[in-house]
Amino acid sequence: MASSSGSPRVDAESDFMRARRHQVLSGLAARLTGDTEDVVQAMSFDEVVDALGRRAEHYVGTKVIPLDAIVGSVDKVRDFDRRFRPTSTVSRQRWERLARASRVGEVIPPIDVYQVGDYYFVRDGHHRVSVARSLRVDLIEARVTAIETFLAPVGIEARAALELKFWRRLMLQRVPFSGEARAAVAVNEPSMYGEIAEAAEAWAARAMHAEGAYMDRETMAARWYAEEFRPVVDMIEEAGVRGDDERPAEAYVRVACERYRLIREHEWNAEVLATIKKNKKKR
Repeated sequence: MASSSGSPRVDAESDFMRARRHQVLSGLAARLTGDTEDVVQAMSFDEVVDALGRRAEHYVGTKVIPLDAIVGSVDKVRDFDRRFRPTSTVSRQRWERLARASRVGEVIPPIDVYQVGDYYFVRDGHHRVSVARSLRVDLIEARVTAIETFLAPVGIEARAALELKFWRRLMLQRVPFSGEARAAVAVNEPSMYGEIAEAAEAWAARAMHAEGAYMDRETMAARWYAEEFRPVVDMIEEAGVRGDDERPAEAYVRVACERYRLIREHEWNAEVLATIKKNKKKR
């Protein structure tokens, strides 16, 4: 608990001014170090769930949760930063009333949150969270509703990460890779996920035409990985045309595009890789 002067009103005013000062200084430090706004701004629940894909939800009940795990909001992302310090003085009176109530030991009702993995997003009770953090409280009582997502909710701290998750989710919904394939088909450039999905679907279309048989999406994903992606990645490694910082799936996308641009065909062989390698050296 923060220190006390003996006057809850004065202490509450000081609490608010300290929280605002720290928020302003944090924002200034982010600008000076070149950090983007979303590093310090509260995370948006809607953006996170849209990126990961919402599957289901269920009410967990009331429990005590760590304040440090509360990182975002459902509808007030601009009113508080990532550490729930107020970004303006608009609701100062309400904030200070709650601070006074907390300091004199009044019962504070539980907040309402959504849980996504290890993260919590406030539905109701933003000021209660802000005051509790200002008073250096570690835990808070909350009514928790858990959200199940298509992608695992990890590595989602910045908007750039959410964009990557969004396009990976779309790719996996079109081409449902699993196991080893799901882990291997990963890139750092969001647009590449669309190219991977198109490559797999085009390959499956050619295979179905040649075989005269239908292929469902699960079969398409498994066969494309085993018959196209894995052998081609091995050829790329053997030919030495993967860049030093390139992930295998990124190398596949680049080389596949180069192959079609240079040769206008969909076959893979040593001559194709030699042509691509020769073209790479000319650049």
